[in-house]
Amino acid sequence: MVDFKIVISDQRTGKTSQKEVKDDDARKFMGLKIGDKLKGDFLDIGNVEIEITGGSDYCGFPMRKDVLGVGRKRILAISGVGVRKKEKGIKKRKTVCGNTIHAKISQINIKVLSGKPVKVKKEGKEEKPKVEKKPAKAEKKVEEKKDEPKKEDKVTTAAELVEKKVKKEK
Repeated sequence: MVDFKIVISDQRTGKTSQKEVKDDDARKFMGLKIGDKLKGDFLDIGNVEIEITGGSDYCGFPMRKDVLGVGRKRILAISGVGVRKKEKGIKKRKTVCGNTIHAKISQINIKVLSGKPVKVKKEGKEEKPKVEKKPAKAEKKVEEKKDEPKKEDKVTTAAELVEKKVKKEK
């Protein structure tokens, strides 16, 4: 039994969606490599052209385009997928998966290249009704100040300032 979680990203809309693919549809991905382009008909996402951009195996190790084969390999990497660059010139030994999709891959990332925008229905999850959030304390204070009547700014003249000084001196 082979099953994959497909993460579909549509760069035109900026949205991503997930889809579970099992058995027969999943076998269509077997042997494909990162960078391969294919039609999205068998995924039920419409007549779009998609490209495989990556993925990860059942333990979470990422796939790399430059590592050939199906197994895991320990590579000496400077940058790229699976490497966080801390300082310039530092090389790091990392475990990554090869670029070919096989049975132990659990997630496949794909992007939509052309066609109409993709709308995938979420399976098994019901949409929860949106609940209004309570305003934060800072927002409450701002609202309270808006409700209070504003004190009109009084323009003081030079003569009034002189009168105040005279009263203070007495």
